[in-house]
Amino acid sequence: MNPAVVDEKVVDRVYITLKKEAESGGYFLNPDVDFTKNLVRGLLKNEQRYGYRACPCRLASGKNEEDLDIVCPCNYRDPDLNDFGACYCALYVNEAVAGGKEHAAPVPERRPPRSERGKKKAVKTVSAGPFPSLPFPVWRCTVCGYLCAREQPPEICPVCKVRKERFERFI
Repeated sequence: MNPAVVDEKVVDRVYITLKKEAESGGYFLNPDVDFTKNLVRGLLKNEQRYGYRACPCRLASGKNEEDLDIVCPCNYRDPDLNDFGACYCALYVNEAVAGGKEHAAPVPERRPPRSERGKKKAVKTVSAGPFPSLPFPVWRCTVCGYLCAREQPPEICPVCKVRKERFERFI
């Protein structure tokens, strides 16, 4: 298959799948179907290029571990939806935008510069004492914040449907 060409039947199938997954998780795709299918084409082209669906509106490195934060749905989707009504590329929109009641505001880039990526910011915690001894580690989805306590993170987040590598050990 020519990497520059994406089969329109595949685009339609992926669009329908993304729409169903979004709706089942309480999310909405952009109601402009032509615009949204162009984004799906970009996701599929990035999947052909890199082996993963990097955000079509960002420059991917081609190294999965460096780009995990921009694999769709990206880590910035939920904060962007809350603050601006759409994610950076506008694939996902909030309910008001999806229903035509509001227009999405321009979304500034949240992704830190390359030199800052991977550096954890210090988190202030307030504790009355040490954490109790837990029988399992607690895992956090870096996209939607879902928490679960188990030996390993789930294969797929039950909320936003991202894969296991998007989880981080929380406690």
